[in-house]
Amino acid sequence: AGLVPNYLLIKDLKMLDTRWAIILPSAMSAWNVLLMRTYFSNSIPEELYEAASIDGCSVWRQLANIVIPLSGPIVSVIALYCAVGIWNSYFDAFLYLSSKELFPLQVVLRNILILNQMDVTVTADLRDMASRQGMSNLLKYAVIVVSSVPLLCMYPFVQKYFVKGVMIGSVKG
Repeated sequence: AGLVPNYLLIKDLKMLDTRWAIILPSAMSAWNVLLMRTYFSNSIPEELYEAASIDGCSVWRQLANIVIPLSGPIVSVIALYCAVGIWNSYFDAFLYLSSKELFPLQVVLRNILILNQMDVTVTADLRDMASRQGMSNLLKYAVIVVSSVPLLCMYPFVQKYFVKGVMIGSVKG
């Protein structure tokens, strides 16, 4: 339902055919903002804000000196969510990007898979058709592995933050 307004917003912000058109809309989703707000209200003690305001800190200085240094776990979780979302999405790239050098990996892999589909009406030999279908399936599986490896390599480094971030929204007993 929000596809046309989102496109018009990206167009008015002059972000069409830039990487920001893919990154910013997914980074500022309502879910991410809700997660960050919950983290800030549950993990950072109110006494820190009170002590800073007594010392004469403005709200912006509290943000810069208290909130941002203590928000490493939630930033890591949001970065992981955004990275996985951007890595797996190709529809936004079709909407906002026109130059092929900016296409994400998923669009390139999708194009490879589409180019490897064979036309049954062209091939008359059943053995040739079966071997080509087998090679096409092998290519599909290789594409799946290639597209999964970078995220699998990144996950162990942010796993401790990921578990902490998932527990933010849970019910405390």
